[in-house]
Amino acid sequence: MEKKIEMPKLRPEMESGVLCAWLKEEGDTVSAGEPLFEIETDKVVNQIEATASGVLKKQLAEEGDTVKVDTAVAVMETE
Repeated sequence: MEKKIEMPKLRPEMESGVLCAWLKEEGDTVSAGEPLFEIETDKVVNQIEATASGVLKKQLAEEGDTVKVDTAVAVMETE
């Protein structure tokens, strides 16, 4: 089953974040709780963990992109 991974809202006033780095590449197996990507907000970098296990099927955002909250950044094929 495909699952969209969205830019999380880490604070009430957060509207977007910069995707700093992908920690997994397309085709990689990902376990729930494993760091998937990093985002920067107000000069703080946060690692975002996968909420489900599966395979990272497609990255929809590139490193350096500013992405609005709740916008899909990746598609994962879940188990």
